[in-house]
Amino acid sequence: MTKDDEKQAKKSIINPIDSDKIADHPHLLPYAHTVGGAVIKPEDTGKLKGRALSAMNQQTDMQLSQIYEQMQLLAAQAQKIQARKIISDYIYQTELRFEPLINHVYHLYRKADQKLMLSLIDKEAWGKSKKDLQFLASVKLLADHTWDIIEQSPDFNFDS
Repeated sequence: MTKDDEKQAKKSIINPIDSDKIADHPHLLPYAHTVGGAVIKPEDTGKLKGRALSAMNQQTDMQLSQIYEQMQLLAAQAQKIQARKIISDYIYQTELRFEPLINHVYHLYRKADQKLMLSLIDKEAWGKSKKDLQFLASVKLLADHTWDIIEQSPDFNFDS
C-alpha cells in the first residue's frame, strides 16, 4: 500500500458519531463519560449552606437552652442560700437559752413583747400556754451553722 492509498483510506473512514457529541477532553466533563464512570453530581451550594445553617442554629439553640437551665439552677441555689442567711440572721438575734445541735429541728416564735424566741417545743405541743407566742418557722441547724427553713408560717415573711 502506498502513501496515497493510506491517505485515501483515512479519508474514507466516516465517524458515525455526530462531531458535536464528541469531547476532545472527556476528563473535563461534568458527568461520567463512560458506562463504568463514577456518578458526578454538581452540588447545590445554596442547599448545602441552608442545611449547615439549620444544623448550626439547632445546635447553638440547644446549647444556649442548656446554659439557660444551668443559670436557672444556679439562681435557685443562690436564692436558697440567701434565704438561709436571712433566717440565720433572725435566729442569731434571738435569746438562746440552750446550745442548738446540728441536724436538729427547732421552732422560732415571736413573743408578745416582739422578741424572738427559739424553742425545742413544736407549735402543736404548747397547749394552752401558747396564747402569747406567734409561730414563725420550724428550722434545722445545718453543719455550716446556717439554718434551713422546714416549715414557715404563711403570715410571716423573713425578707421584710
